[in-house]
Amino acid sequence: MDGQRHDRLWRLVAGRASLRTAISGWVGVVCAVAVEQLDVDAAAVTIRASTPSQDLVAASGPWAESLEEVQYTVGEGPGVTAFGTGEPVLVSDLRAEHARWPGFADEVAPAGVGAVFAFPLQAGAIRMGTLTLYRRRAGTLGVDGLGDAAALAELATTALVADSQENGETALWTREEVPGFYDEVNIATGMLAAQLRISLQDALLRLRAHAFSRHLPLTEVARAVLDRRLRFDSAAD
Repeated sequence: MDGQRHDRLWRLVAGRASLRTAISGWVGVVCAVAVEQLDVDAAAVTIRASTPSQDLVAASGPWAESLEEVQYTVGEGPGVTAFGTGEPVLVSDLRAEHARWPGFADEVAPAGVGAVFAFPLQAGAIRMGTLTLYRRRAGTLGVDGLGDAAALAELATTALVADSQENGETALWTREEVPGFYDEVNIATGMLAAQLRISLQDALLRLRAHAFSRHLPLTEVARAVLDRRLRFDSAAD
């Protein structure tokens, strides 16, 4: 990686320390710098796991949060693919990739997403999550933009390590000191698994299917389960 590029972007991140919050930490600063420096409209960092679970760590704003939640709800999208393959997923025109992620493409169409660029976050052999960049208009990032995005993905990985150490956590993906963005989904999944006597993975699939079929955020469905406003009377529901 271009050392000068990396140093330049790190100086920008370090110089914006005032943007840090108790929840987003340094990762949130990286997202802010990504939107500031790249030709994109939003950025998000999400921790993912080999099982179909994730947690949003930081986002540049509500638009990025909502788009990441769509990937969580439907279980597909550029970020999911980037994490699974360990390779960047560069989508310059989302409409042309409809067949690749039909559920994701349909759900974000009203939001006016033109392009998505997802980069896996890795520390050695450990794959932790993704940095996903969203833009309203279609088009590539360009050579310099791709170089900056790759450098910011590396800085996002460093930021995850720094934030986890500051919080006294033993694992990068365990955020015990800060409530997880999708904690309600995790709790609702456990409740449903116990109620129907099915696996956690099957319970999550049922929550996702309910949310997707009704065009609802997965977090909203989970909240309805927790509030006893929604019940699944059998494993077939």
